[in-house]
Amino acid sequence: MSAEQPIWTPSLLRIADANLTRFMAYAGARGAPVGDYTEFHRWSIEQPAAFWERLYEFADVIGERSGPVLVDGDRMPGARWFPGTRLNFAENLLRGPDREAALVFRNERGARRELSWQELRSEVARVADGLRTSGVGSGDRVAGYLPNVPEAVIAMLATASIGATWTSCSPDFGTHGVLDRFGQVAPKVLFTADGYFYAGKTIDSLALIAGLLAKLPSVSRVVVIPYVSENPAIGGIAHAVPFAQFGRSAAPLSFEQLPFDHPLYVLYSSGTTGVPKCIVHGAGGTLLQHLKEHLLHTDVKPGERLFFFTTCGWMMWNWLASGLAAGATLILYDGSPLHPGPGVLWEMAADEGVTIFGASPKYLAALEKSGYRPRDRHSLAVLRTVLSTGSPLAPEQFDFVADAVGPDIQLASITGGTDIVSCFALGNPLLPVYRGEIQCRGLGMKVEVWNDRGHPVTEERGELVCVAPFPSMPVGFWNDPDGSRYHAAYFERYPGVWHHGDYALLTSRGGLVILGRSDAVLNPGGVRIGTAEIYRQVEQLDEVMESVVVGQEWKNDIRVVLFVRLRDDLALDEAISERIRRQIRANTTPRHVPALILQVPEIPRTISGKVVELAVRETIHGRPVKNTDALANPEALEHFRDRPELRI
Repeated sequence: MSAEQPIWTPSLLRIADANLTRFMAYAGARGAPVGDYTEFHRWSIEQPAAFWERLYEFADVIGERSGPVLVDGDRMPGARWFPGTRLNFAENLLRGPDREAALVFRNERGARRELSWQELRSEVARVADGLRTSGVGSGDRVAGYLPNVPEAVIAMLATASIGATWTSCSPDFGTHGVLDRFGQVAPKVLFTADGYFYAGKTIDSLALIAGLLAKLPSVSRVVVIPYVSENPAIGGIAHAVPFAQFGRSAAPLSFEQLPFDHPLYVLYSSGTTGVPKCIVHGAGGTLLQHLKEHLLHTDVKPGERLFFFTTCGWMMWNWLASGLAAGATLILYDGSPLHPGPGVLWEMAADEGVTIFGASPKYLAALEKSGYRPRDRHSLAVLRTVLSTGSPLAPEQFDFVADAVGPDIQLASITGGTDIVSCFALGNPLLPVYRGEIQCRGLGMKVEVWNDRGHPVTEERGELVCVAPFPSMPVGFWNDPDGSRYHAAYFERYPGVWHHGDYALLTSRGGLVILGRSDAVLNPGGVRIGTAEIYRQVEQLDEVMESVVVGQEWKNDIRVVLFVRLRDDLALDEAISERIRRQIRANTTPRHVPALILQVPEIPRTISGKVVELAVRETIHGRPVKNTDALANPEALEHFRDRPELRI
C-alpha cells in the first residue's frame, strides 16, 4: 500500500456523528470559521481564549466562571488561564447516571468487579470523609502505592473533592524509587494494597510499606486495601486502617470549589538521569485538556467503554481516569497483559464490549511476535478505535492492527507526556489515518517542528516545540520556588518556547512522525538519526524480539551500536547480523546501518516500559547511571558493561 494512501478513512456516518463535528458547528455559530480541520485548528491557536471558552461551554464544565479566559497570553511560561474561575475536578468526573456502570475491573486471575456511578459517588464520599478526619485539607498531599484497582480511582477522586493533591506510583517501584518520589512531596495519607499479581506471581507490598514509613515521617495514616488476601495482617504497620473502615459510610458528598490552577496532581519524570522531577498539574487545565482530548479527538460518548492498559505510575492512568468526565465507563485491568496468554486483554475487550482500546507499541509488537490475531479469536464488533502511546509506533504496527484487529478500526497514535499530562498530537475522527503518522496536532496546541536554526519546517526532521501557552502546562515543579528548574526543563533552549525533547517530522498534510527522544538522537558523521528510524526496521525481523540502539564515542566521531534481544532459541551469527544490516540499509540510508551489532539477553526499561537509551549509553562509556531505581530491571545494565567488543 502506498504511503500516500490512507489505511483508514472515516465513514460519512462517523463524521456526522462525531463530537468534533458538533463542536465545530457550535463554535461556528459563535463566530469561529468552520471549514476543514486545518482551518479550525488554525482558529484554535490564533484565538486561544475564544477556543478554550467555547470548549468550556460545550463540555458543560461545572464551575463558577468569572473574569477573562486568558491573561498574559504572550508569556510562556507566565500565562494565566481562567484566573477568576473556581471549580472542582472530582465534581466534573462524577456526573454519570446512578445505575449505569462507572468502573469495571478485571485482573489476570480472572477477578471481576463493577461499580455503578451511584456506588462510586458513595465510596468517594466515604473516603473523602476519612481524609478530612485524618486532618487532610486543601493543598495537602495524598499518595497511592497501588495496583490499577478501583480503590485507586476512588482515592484520587476523594482527594480531589476536598482540594488535596494526589500522587501515585505502581507497586513495582522499590523502596528507593518510592522515596525518591513521595519523599519529596511529604504526603499525609498513604493508600496501599497488601500486594499485587503479575505474570502468575503474587507479590507482597506490606513488607516494603512497613520499612518505608520510617523514612516518610509525614505519613500519619496508612489505608490498606485487601487485594491478594481477604484479611491482610496490618498489625505491624503504624497508623494502618483497612480501606473499608476509612470514613463514614453515610457521609455526604461535597466538593471544594478551588481556583482553576489549584494543584491536582504531582506526577514524576522517569528519573533515569537523577532524582525525578515532581511536576505539579492544575485541576482546571488538566480537566479542560482531557475533556478536549476525550470528547473531540477520541470521540468518547456517554456509555462508551474506554480501556487503556496502564499502571498508576504512568500518566495514562490519569488520562484514563478523566474519561469519567465524558461519561465513559472505565475498564481497569491489573496484571500482565500477556498472562496467562497473549489474548487476555482481547478476551476482556470482547466480554466487556470495549469500544476504545489503548496499549503501548511495545505491547502491540509483542502481540504480533506471538502470532496472536484478535479478530480471529474474538467478536470485536463494537470496537472502533485503538489508541497507542509510550514510544513511536512503527508503520508496520499500523499494518498489523489493520490486519489482525480489523481494517475498520481507527488506529490513533498519540504523543505528549507526563510533562503536560496530555497530548501534543493525537487522533481525529474526521481525518484519515496514514501508516506511520499521528493524525494531527491537538486543537489549541501551537505545535511546530524546528530545525537547527530555530525555524519551523515541514517534511524535515527537527525538534518538537510548542510556541504558545496551553492550559495543561504544569503549574510548576515541587520545591522550585523561583521556577528555575521548571524553566531549565522546557524553556532553556528556546526562550519563551516549550521545547519538549522529541525529535520529529511534520508532514505536508499535517500529520506528525516521532523519531525518538532528542537526547538519544544518534549523530554519526554529524548526521542526526532518530532511534525510532532504526527500531522500526530491526523489529520487523522475526528473529528480533526487541532492541536498543545508542551512539558510542569512537575515534573523534560517533558510531552506531545496536543491541538486540533475539528469540530464546537463537544466537546472533553473521547471517542474522547481515539480515539486520540489509533491512536497515534497504529502508533507510547507509548512515543508519550500525557499526556494531551485539546480542543481549535483556533490554533495560523504565517501570512504565520505555527503553532507556541514555542509561545504556552511559553504561557502555563506563559512566555511572545516576538512578537505577527508576528501572524495572536495573540488573539488565550489566549485560552492557565492560563488553570487549566496545573497547576503543
